[in-house]
Order: sequence, then structure tokens, then C-alpha cells
Amino acid sequence: MPQFDYVGLDRGGKKVSGNLEASGQRAATRQLQERGIFPTALREERSATASSGSTLSFWRRVGIEELSMITRQLATLLNAGLPLDEALAAAGGQAEHPALVRTFSQVREDVLGGDAPHHAMARHPRVFSELFCNMVAVGESSGSLDRTLLQLADLLEEQARLSSRLRAALAYPLLMGIIGSGVLFFLVAFVVPKVTRMLDDMEQTLPWPTQLLITLSDLFAAYWWLLPILAGGGLWLLNRYRHTTAGRLRIDQLQLQLPLIGPLQLQIAAARLTRTLAALLRGGLPLLQALDISGKLLANRVLQNALTETSVAVREGKSLAEPLSRNGIFPAMVCQMIAVGERSGNLEEMLEKVASTFDHQVETRISGMLSLLEPLMILVMGVAVGFIVMAILLPIFQASQGIG
Repeated sequence: MPQFDYVGLDRGGKKVSGNLEASGQRAATRQLQERGIFPTALREERSATASSGSTLSFWRRVGIEELSMITRQLATLLNAGLPLDEALAAAGGQAEHPALVRTFSQVREDVLGGDAPHHAMARHPRVFSELFCNMVAVGESSGSLDRTLLQLADLLEEQARLSSRLRAALAYPLLMGIIGSGVLFFLVAFVVPKVTRMLDDMEQTLPWPTQLLITLSDLFAAYWWLLPILAGGGLWLLNRYRHTTAGRLRIDQLQLQLPLIGPLQLQIAAARLTRTLAALLRGGLPLLQALDISGKLLANRVLQNALTETSVAVREGKSLAEPLSRNGIFPAMVCQMIAVGERSGNLEEMLEKVASTFDHQVETRISGMLSLLEPLMILVMGVAVGFIVMAILLPIFQASQGIG
């Protein structure tokens, strides 16, 4: 529990100071007032460890895995019958991330001060998303906060599992790309210049692969410093363009049109959308509000616009499946399963089935892409290294034939 240093005046007007332990500033102020002390200064102590953790947490955001774990712990404590303030204190005390510890402590303090939990959580948007706060609000109003938090934990764990799968899938190709680029850089920057000087001394007509290699090596030696400048400038311009409305829309359109990345991104978005919609509807949110929250979780502006048009159509009295199908952006299976769910009255169940199906398709597609990407990267590296070796050996073979 946090420690507070205080300076104040007692009932006789005498200046006093000291230290006390409390869950937050409001609790510390109440303790002092109960002792008959009017605080003039109240400051939380920060140990070296806490300060170090605070600095690190500034750079490291709270991960989905950490938030899902502490959400499940909070749900379990509430289900066991603990009051909300004690459950918040216990769950926050188990957190490893300094930002989570501070956030749960502040939420607990606000709840003790009379705030609703979802209002207290909404003051920390870097930790609790709009989806999180809205589901907590639904759980409060329905009196089933523990069950709602369990649903939230399940949803967050599914998102974390998919993100972890994507990171693991990209780790090997990324490592291969870095190592391959380093090998080529070493060859072109250090090996090739020494060999080409030897070839120039042979005073013979060099074959075109050798001439091309010498030209590339000379250009790299003379203008290598220009490469990071061009790369950095290009990334800066692309980032500026992406932050414009038209630029963001155009880039998102291109992403969906890429041969392999586009369908994968669409499947990931469909899985996230349907799983989030299912969780919100099962939690008791109205369809329009659930659509609005789910749309904000989609990173692609094209998909966001399509969902906004769908929301407008639903508000006008149409079914959910009809405008989604008319947009022609989301996979046909999403629209068909939603239509079946609306007709049968089991929309939440159908949405969860769609999410599970697309999760499986995403993993299958990633595995297929990796099975193609790995040999392709090896082939590219082999061609590049083979060209360098051939360009070096050709004039040597010519010289040996001339001597023979």
C-alpha cells in the first residue's frame, strides 16, 4: 500500500508532519482528518524501485496479456464474494506492471470516493479501452460484473493469442531478412572491393556480371550514407501522408488489395469484429452501440467506413446482414452467418462461430505463407550470393584459360 508524507496543522494550530499508509490521497486525507489534523501538504513516497518501474512503464505500454490476466483475477475475486474495493486492491497488488499497480490503486480510490467503476476506469484510456469501460458499465447495471469481466478476459485472451501467433510467425522471416542483409552488406562493403581491385590489376576485359558488380560496389562505397537518409525521408513522408484523411484511406485501400497481405488482414479484422460484437451483445449492449464500439477497434479506415454505413442502415430499420453484404468488403461467410443468426435469434452464438472459423483460417493462411516465404527468402539470398561469386570467378576462369 502507498506511503504518504504529510505536513499539516493540529486542532491547536500547531504544525505537525509525519508519514502514514493509505490506499490513496483521499483515504490519506480522511485518516488525517479523523486524527484531527488539517493537511497542508500531502505527497506520496516513491521508492527507487517504483521510480525505476515508472520510468520503464512510460516506454512500455500495458500488454493485452497482462490486462487479460488481471481482469480474470478481478472477476474471480468478485465471484468469491469480495467487495469491489478489496478485489481492486488485491488484483492490483498482484500486477507486475507499475502502470497497472498505480491505475488499480487510483480506480479503487475513486470507487471509494463514490464513482462508478466504469467512470473511474474511463479516466485511464491508456489501460482501459472504450470497449472495456462499456462492458464494465453493462455488468454494473445488470448486477453481473463478475460474469462480464470473465467475458472480457476471454475476449482479451483471444486477441492476445492471435497477436502472439502473428509475432511468432513473423519472427523467423524477420530474423532471416536481417541476417541476410547483414551478409550482403559485409560482402559488398568489405569483400568485393578487395577482390575487384585484384581484378582491375589483371588488365583484361571483364565480363558484364563483374563490371556490374564493380559498379554497384563503387556506388555503395561512395554513396552508402545516402541510403539511410533516403530511407528515413521516405518513411517520414509516408507517415505524414498517412496522417492525412485521404492518405490514410488510400493506404488502407492498398493494404486490402495486396495479393497475400490483403486477404489475411481482412480475415483478422473479421475475426476481431465478430468476436467483439458477440461479447458486447452477450453482455447486454444494444446492437447500435456495439457496432460503434467494435468499429473503433478496426485499424483499417475502409473497414471502419463500411461498418459506419452498416450502423446507419441498422438505425434506419434494416437488418445487420443486408448492409454488410451490400458493402461487398467483408467476407461473404460473415454476412451469411449473421443472416442465419438474425433469423434464428442466436446472433451472438453465430458471431462466435464466425470468429472461431476465421481464427482458424488466419492460422492456416499464416502457416501457408510461411511455407512459401522461407524458401523464397533462401532463394533470393542464394541468387544474390551466387551472382557475387559468379562475378568474381568468371574473370579468374578466363585468365586461367588464357594462360593455358
